[in-house]
Amino acid sequence: MRSFPDRSRLRVGVSSCLLGQQVRYDGGHKRDDFLVDTLARYVTFVPVCPEVEVGMGTPRESIRLEKHGGEIRLRGVRSGIDHTESMRRYAEERLDALEKADLAGYVLKKDSPSCGMERVKVIGKGGVPTKEGRGIFAERLMERYPLLPVEEEGRLNDPVLRRSFVVRLYAGRRARDLFEGRWSRAAVVEFHTAEKLLLMAHSPEAYRELGRLVARLKEIPREEFARRYREGMLSGLRRGATRGKHTNVLQHVAGFFKKADEADRREIAAAIEEYRRGLLPLEAPLTLLRHHARRADEPWLRVQTYFDPCPRELLADNP
Repeated sequence: MRSFPDRSRLRVGVSSCLLGQQVRYDGGHKRDDFLVDTLARYVTFVPVCPEVEVGMGTPRESIRLEKHGGEIRLRGVRSGIDHTESMRRYAEERLDALEKADLAGYVLKKDSPSCGMERVKVIGKGGVPTKEGRGIFAERLMERYPLLPVEEEGRLNDPVLRRSFVVRLYAGRRARDLFEGRWSRAAVVEFHTAEKLLLMAHSPEAYRELGRLVARLKEIPREEFARRYREGMLSGLRRGATRGKHTNVLQHVAGFFKKADEADRREIAAAIEEYRRGLLPLEAPLTLLRHHARRADEPWLRVQTYFDPCPRELLADNP
C-alpha cells in the first residue's frame, strides 16, 4: 500500500465547534464523528471560531445574515448590532495568520452566518428568508484561496463529496512536496505519470492540458511552471469524478490485461459493469484491478495514485 505524509504535515483548518469545543452561541458544540474519530488520525486540525475570536464571547446573542439595500450584513438577532465590518477585518487578519500554517484544506460549519459555505439563510425584505448566503468568514476564505479544498461537515456525509475532498487534500500535498524543493524535469515527468489516471477520473480536459504543459516544461520559467501545474491539477481535481468517468478509467486499466485468461477478463469486465450500473461500490473493481496489476507486474499501473489516492479508511463506504 502507498505511504502517506505524517499527519503533522497535513494541516486542515476546521470550525472549532466541529471538534467538540463548546464555542457555539448557546455554549454548546457540534462534534462531528468523522472528523474527530477518523480524519483526525491522518491530519492535524487547526481550529478556528470566528465569532469567539472576533470577541463575541460564549454564550452570546445569536447572529444572522440580513439583506439591506442589496448588501449582506451580519447582525445580532435581538439587538440588531452590525458585526459585518469587524468580522471582515478579523477575517483578513486571521487568514494572514493561517497562510503561515500551510493548510491543505478546510472544513466549515454548515448554515453558520460566519462559516457556512453555501445556502446560508439570509433574511430579506419583510423578514422573508432565502437560502442564498455564504458566511462572512467563509466567503473571504474561499476568495483568497480559491484552490484550497473546502467542504462543510454535512456534505462530508455524502460518500462522493467525501472522496473528492480527501483526494484533493492528499493530491495538493503531493504537488506541494514536489515543487517546494529543487525539482527536476525528470521528477515532474515521473509525478505527472503517476497522477494520470486520477486526473482522467476527474477531468480528462485537465489531464490533456497538463500533459501539454509538461511537454513545454523547458520553455517555461520554473516558478511559472510550478504555479500553472499546481493550479491546473487542483482545478481539475475539483471537478467531480463521476461514475461515468470512473468507468472509463477502469475500462482503460482493464485494457492492460488483454493477455490474462478469459475467466479473469470476464471477472474484471463484470465488476466494472456492475459498478457502472450502481450495483457495486468503486472499491470493488479497484481491488480487483490492484490484484491483477500486481500479478501482471505492470510498472505503469503500479505507480498510479488512482488506486490509493489517500488512506483507504477515509474512503469507507465510497461510491
